[in-house]
Parts: sequence; C-alpha cells; structure tokens
Amino acid sequence: MAFRTLLYRYFFFGWLFRDVTRGSLFERSAAWRHNVAQARWLPTYMRRWFVVGALLYAAGSFVELVIGAPLASALLYVPSALSVPINAVTIAAWAGLKALSGPL
Repeated sequence: MAFRTLLYRYFFFGWLFRDVTRGSLFERSAAWRHNVAQARWLPTYMRRWFVVGALLYAAGSFVELVIGAPLASALLYVPSALSVPINAVTIAAWAGLKALSGPL
C-alpha cells in the first residue's frame, strides 16, 4: 500500500464504514451492524487528532514565543485549531453509533 494511502487511513476513518442508505433492509441492517462494530476504532482516531493538535499547538507556541515569528506560528496554529472540529465530528459519530438504533 502506498505511504499516502496509509497516512490517509491513519488520520481519517471514513474508509472503515459502509453506506447505510443503499440496498435492501437486510443490506442496510448488515451495514449498520458493521458500522457499530467499527465504532470501536473511533476513540483511537480521536486520540491521534488530539495528540497531533496538541503537538502543533506546542510547536506554534515555541515558534511564536522563543523564535519570535508570529506569522510563521500561524502555519502551526491553524492545523492545530482544525483538529478541534475533527474531534467534535468524530465524537458525534461515535456517540451516534453507540446510542442510535439501526435502520428500519
């Protein structure tokens, strides 16, 4: 597998899940059960994004305060801030898969 694909799969979890809106009732139910089973990986993705966001924030703080380059630190602060909504979406998906019932 290409490194680019591995890097994508390391940070984004969409490839783990199946579409629950297509197929017959049995196919949708099977896809839902598959997605519920795959939800166990979502805390791992949340942890990865939290660590990357914290490291980018720390690097941005270092660049801004120690090196004294506030414009360069923005290149680190922006991806750090983007890790927050990614984690929010992941938490919502995880909670939804744990709390909601399957398709009817």
